[in-house]
Amino acid sequence: MSLRIISKSQQAKGNFNGGQIVENKPIGFPREGGFVRPFSSLFYWARAKGIVGSTIGLHPHQGFEIMSFVLKGDIRHYDTKTDEWKPLTAGDVQIIRAGSGIEHAERLEKDSVIFQIWVDPDLSKTLSKPASYDDYPLDAFPVTQDGDVEKRILIGEGSPLTLDTTPIHITRYNLKGKLEIAKGDDKILALYIISGSGMLDGQTIEQDDFIIAEDENLLAIDPHGEMDIFAIEVAKETGYKTYAERAARFA
Repeated sequence: MSLRIISKSQQAKGNFNGGQIVENKPIGFPREGGFVRPFSSLFYWARAKGIVGSTIGLHPHQGFEIMSFVLKGDIRHYDTKTDEWKPLTAGDVQIIRAGSGIEHAERLEKDSVIFQIWVDPDLSKTLSKPASYDDYPLDAFPVTQDGDVEKRILIGEGSPLTLDTTPIHITRYNLKGKLEIAKGDDKILALYIISGSGMLDGQTIEQDDFIIAEDENLLAIDPHGEMDIFAIEVAKETGYKTYAERAARFA
């Protein structure tokens, strides 16, 4: 796969309620097109925006671990495990470990933006577990400042958020100066440019670009001003058959 840059126009699209909520999807469902298919334990990734306040009605999930990262504004979430609506605001994170089954609904207020990311644990184990749900406020996640780079660890050392899925690290960077991100040979790094623009490996990257690095072990980003970058590192090999791999047998 090497280094790939997928612009917003090349990503899959979706919407709810007649366009009241719109999505671009770095990793969409197979039927939705787009340039990227599930890889490693990353099964689905959508950026959703509320054009007006609107609710995605109650619907079921099993097996997957589903994370929502509130990038802007306010949302509310309901699930049948807690049986109550819970508010989340910019910077907050929720996790649904769907296990043997859970139903949930969510409401995005006007101009709110979230990432919803599904990761694929070993379904032979998680499908027999009871579902669980947690939410975390922004200040629960450790943050460090190194010169012009702020680094917030969303999953990894010091973060309270844990997954059953094979090791994953998620970091959000806010930078006004050069950022270098290192990874191991056995890892894949996926980046989403939340805002701003800059240069990567001699190429311009800008808002809503999705970047996948498989062979490169060091990525150096020079921002044009300020950038907000969301990074996920996953293993090249999960050690188990993912849902996408199982489904491919019957495609």
